[in-house]
Amino acid sequence: MEELTKTEERIMQVFWKLQKAFVKDVIEELDEEPKPPYNTISSIVRLLEKKGYLSYKAYGKTYEYFPAITKDEYAKTTFSKMFSSYFDSSPASLLSFMVKEEKLNEKDIEEIKRIIDQNSML
Repeated sequence: MEELTKTEERIMQVFWKLQKAFVKDVIEELDEEPKPPYNTISSIVRLLEKKGYLSYKAYGKTYEYFPAITKDEYAKTTFSKMFSSYFDSSPASLLSFMVKEEKLNEKDIEEIKRIIDQNSML
């Protein structure tokens, strides 16, 4: 599946939140001011449909769009690419990065330990 630009991903976040929407609904949901032009968002939505991220239902000349993939499916694909590209598919490298860069607190570390212990028993 083709990667999304930052703008496309932002629009997909709206669709995952709303589940289905017309272009005008997406524009209303965006928190930027001034709101982007209708034609700009409509073009991005059509690109997302071409890339396979959105499907639609037609009502005459009006289209209601909805996600063709779930947010979880997208997250898995995106994370897998990032994990292999930036962390050489090494869980230790990822965890080391999280501890150093994300400044995990004691509660976070205990939760990670609990998850590891729980999954090592499987």
